[in-house]
Amino acid sequence: MSDLQTLQKQLNYDKTFDCVQCGYCLPACPTYETMERETHSPRGRINLVKMVAEGKATLSDLEEPIEKCLGCMACTTVCPTNVEYGTILEGAKETIENNRVKTKRQKKIEDFLFGTFFPSSTWMNRLGKATWLYQATGLQKAAQTLKLTTIAPLHLDKFEKILPPQPSPGERKSRKRHVYPDQPPVAKAIFFTGCIMDSAFFHINEQTIELLRRSGVEVIIPEEQTCCGALHAHSGKVATSKELAMKNIEACERENVDYIVNNAGGCGARLVEYDHLFAEGSDWHTRALAFTEKVRDISEVLVEIDGLHFTKPVTKTVTYQPSCHMTNVQKVTTPPRRLMEKIPGLRVQGMTNPDFCCGSAGIYNIVNYEDSMVILDRKMEDVTETAPDAIVTTNPGCLLQMKLGIERERKQKRMKAVHLVELMMEAKPQPKR
Repeated sequence: MSDLQTLQKQLNYDKTFDCVQCGYCLPACPTYETMERETHSPRGRINLVKMVAEGKATLSDLEEPIEKCLGCMACTTVCPTNVEYGTILEGAKETIENNRVKTKRQKKIEDFLFGTFFPSSTWMNRLGKATWLYQATGLQKAAQTLKLTTIAPLHLDKFEKILPPQPSPGERKSRKRHVYPDQPPVAKAIFFTGCIMDSAFFHINEQTIELLRRSGVEVIIPEEQTCCGALHAHSGKVATSKELAMKNIEACERENVDYIVNNAGGCGARLVEYDHLFAEGSDWHTRALAFTEKVRDISEVLVEIDGLHFTKPVTKTVTYQPSCHMTNVQKVTTPPRRLMEKIPGLRVQGMTNPDFCCGSAGIYNIVNYEDSMVILDRKMEDVTETAPDAIVTTNPGCLLQMKLGIERERKQKRMKAVHLVELMMEAKPQPKR
């Protein structure tokens, strides 16, 4: 096989021919809408991949357009020829990553972040505990008053001040790994905690477990579970993402459960596509299929079991910001809305364009901050027109991004961003039976 043929295989060149360059994807693409450049549209990126695979352009020509892609997959929902854009994008990212020249320092940092930090529940707990210490001792307030946070790299000071209060180390340590409902269980589930979700939004994970328990579900949290691998795949580290998938599949195979539940749109999108990582007909592909058949967002499980009723009216107007990955990859759209409809007193005001990405996209809002803020500002224009008391989300990245959007609009006193799980707990859910 020649070098060009190898490159074509890596870039999934054969799949680029499904794109007929019709342009249906253009109005659906947030980066094309905000950057107004053909190379930052899905069809433009696909054409660039094809040109690189044919030797008419270089990987360096492809790098910036691919890096600027949010990976929201909105284009796949409007494509008339069912182009496998996600497969093309992932192949491009992996090829770029494998051919990138890095210094020893860069390699060490990346090896730590992607090989040690994110996949480790120990490191995630350390991060959560350190954040609690920073908040509880008054260091956060002092740092903000003295403007010391402004020296943080990658605009992390903007995210630091919107992090929720963290639980104490004692609260984290006291979590039970096996939780039973008060009555005989109607189902058994593994809860996938996620890494960022469990570190920054531990209380939402605890509320998720409680919602499942009150619904009559027996809940197990395997210690062996690890990062879903989404951040690795977004960064072109597909091989590592595959290794993490294998670990999670093995961890969940040890328990005979009805569901594998998550409460993060990005994590769920990765989990539900584990079978795509393995060759069809292989043992791992069969095991991955069995895994993905059980993957559910928390909203799906609560609607399916229908074991709760809400006892406290929530007299608020909210608008719903759906997770791109939950909508476009998991295809979960109606369950969150059905749950909100059941909350007494709640008024849901829809946005004009709710499916327009908020600009979070994993760590996109960190590594492409300025571009992300342009997208966020467009989203906040839509939000503001609904005049909500709260923005409801279903993904940690979206939740942080919407909190940041509220800060940027200086509307902290008038509205807040909440996870769907938090909203449901506010309505005091109780078992039906």
